[in-house]
Amino acid sequence: MSQGNESFAGRLLRGVKNLGAKIKGIFVRKKEDPAEIIDPATGKARPIARDMTRRQYIWKEMKKNKVAYLMVGPFLILFFIFTVLPVFLSLVLSLTDFNMLQMPHFKGLANFQRLILDDEIFLLAAKNTLIFAAITGPVSYLMALLIAWFINELPPKIRAVVTLIFYAPSISGSVYLIWQTLFSSDSYGWANAMLLKMGAIPKPILWFEDEKYVMGLCIVVALWTSLGTAFLSFIAGLQTIDRSLYEAAAVDGIKNRWQELWFITLPTMRPQLMFGAVLSITQSFGFGAIVTALCGFPSVNYAAHTIMHHLDDYGGQRYEVGYASAIAVILFAIMITSNMVIKKALSKVGQ
Repeated sequence: MSQGNESFAGRLLRGVKNLGAKIKGIFVRKKEDPAEIIDPATGKARPIARDMTRRQYIWKEMKKNKVAYLMVGPFLILFFIFTVLPVFLSLVLSLTDFNMLQMPHFKGLANFQRLILDDEIFLLAAKNTLIFAAITGPVSYLMALLIAWFINELPPKIRAVVTLIFYAPSISGSVYLIWQTLFSSDSYGWANAMLLKMGAIPKPILWFEDEKYVMGLCIVVALWTSLGTAFLSFIAGLQTIDRSLYEAAAVDGIKNRWQELWFITLPTMRPQLMFGAVLSITQSFGFGAIVTALCGFPSVNYAAHTIMHHLDDYGGQRYEVGYASAIAVILFAIMITSNMVIKKALSKVGQ
């Protein structure tokens, strides 16, 4: 009887010890690295080689996907040569007095000091650029989005025709020069002829030679030609939205089209919205060729003089490349800051 009781007690003690060991193993067990990784190309799990460094692993993956890298390679090389490298060269040359004829000499921040403290034309150009960008950027962006949203509701055949009508001004080369005929400074210009016929003005208005009208007309022309690639990307984004999302939203309480736009359409189109924002910012800050064609260079009393015109003046005509590089660096910093702000704002869409 005593042996049986001792045997039972021993089994009970061993069971308690085993249970304690399992509980301890749960809380004390070290977190082990995963033995497998999901291959993004195939979607299947494969083992990780433990005897490879991170650099060796990356090199192995590059060799495995060498065909893809060869296909992307030409673009990356051209992008580096014509985009990345010039940005770094501008940063370096902005600290020198390079004039394309003599060896550059290091000047530190003297070019930037001259720009901010001594160059009144640059300050006027910066003000004009910010006014121009603050109006044309948001307005063209919203206009492209709303028109694309409207066109998306049309039947396919009508949609193609209307898209071409809105997109045509941005791909028609110098078609904006029609505005020179519309606002010609003599009595044969359409605007002057109509106003003279109605008795609204006593003599023809010098539209592009009067600083009161120059900026306004340039903004109108910029908006007229603004429905470009961003406009097409918005239409493409609207075409890829799953229609079942709208049905589910109706069940969840979405009551009208504006709520659909805010809670369903815009969050689904976030990549296209960001792409369009980058293009709108670049276009609004880099707008200069059309102003030169309509108003000449420089415009009357620098009324439509922008940072791009100032950059072209010092870089393309005076050949003060160091000073022009400083102007380019400031413009680049403004555009990067604007892109960061827009990216932050778009992250709030649908919330």
